[in-house]
Amino acid sequence: MESLRRSCFFFVVLLLFVSSLVEIEAADKIACFNKGSKCFNKQIQCPKQCPSRYPTDPKAKVCYVNCNSPLCHAECKHRKPNCNGLGSACLDPRFIGGDGIVFYFHGKKNEHFSLVSDLNLQINARFIGLRPQGRSRDYTWIQALGILFDSKTFSLEATPASSWDDNVDHLKLSYDDKDLTIPESDLSFWQCPETRFKVERTSSKNSVLITIPDVAEIAVNVVPVTKEDDRIHNYQIPENDCFAHLEVQFRFHGLSSRVEGVIGRTYRPEFENPAKPGVAMPVLGGEDRYRTTSLLAADCGNCLFSGVRVLEEKEDSPVMKYGTLDCSGSGASGNGIVCRK
Repeated sequence: MESLRRSCFFFVVLLLFVSSLVEIEAADKIACFNKGSKCFNKQIQCPKQCPSRYPTDPKAKVCYVNCNSPLCHAECKHRKPNCNGLGSACLDPRFIGGDGIVFYFHGKKNEHFSLVSDLNLQINARFIGLRPQGRSRDYTWIQALGILFDSKTFSLEATPASSWDDNVDHLKLSYDDKDLTIPESDLSFWQCPETRFKVERTSSKNSVLITIPDVAEIAVNVVPVTKEDDRIHNYQIPENDCFAHLEVQFRFHGLSSRVEGVIGRTYRPEFENPAKPGVAMPVLGGEDRYRTTSLLAADCGNCLFSGVRVLEEKEDSPVMKYGTLDCSGSGASGNGIVCRK
């Protein structure tokens, strides 16, 4: 733990001292600090609908500049995962890929699968679940994420709970195998100066935003399987376990055109998604290709992660840049194409 303290330290956020890839420079302006962006260091006015990067109302949308966009304009987005947006993984589990198509990947309970595998990024998920009598497959949910980047590792888990309590934080965090504790208050965060890797709370409990500079942002929410979900889907959830799990939404700043993984493959420019729009539950397979031996292993059959920082593509086509879109105002949701950039 002492070595971690030497290289990384904790912060309790004061609004005017926040530093990240996207930072507030004034009450109604925002700037992008991604040096690879055309928007680097430009002062951008926030929309009236979301004038602040850190609003006091936790339900309000935040001001955000998409550093990947050449337009360099600010937009409004949710602080928490939007399960109807691009790059989301929610429910049991329901994905929306980089191509905007809804699909399901069931995997198996108590096993690990690669969600994203690229040259400098590996994101795995641990699935939990159950198989009621008479069912031919497991019902599964994402219980944990394991992230490898450069030579570093990070894990985030939803801790088990017999019943759900909003007043209890169900998040367990670890950086390089050392436990992290972040104060339970809105806008508190932890950052490693060595890598600028950052975890910030987007509410006092159960919600965080993970930033891997120049690589990805990951919004995470911990939720239970509700009694209503249990009734609708007949999961047959036991009385002593609410199956706390993760809702996740990814925003990638740079993916190679060879990116792999359950959701990563949908960001490849040539990927042809076999999920058919209009099908109630289009399921994509790949369990054998994407299974890893542990949460922090990059040993799946299709894994690409090398553990070495990759700043530029040398043998590949230019990196693919994708953000997230908020379709909540358009009414777009459900099966098939959700929204496009």
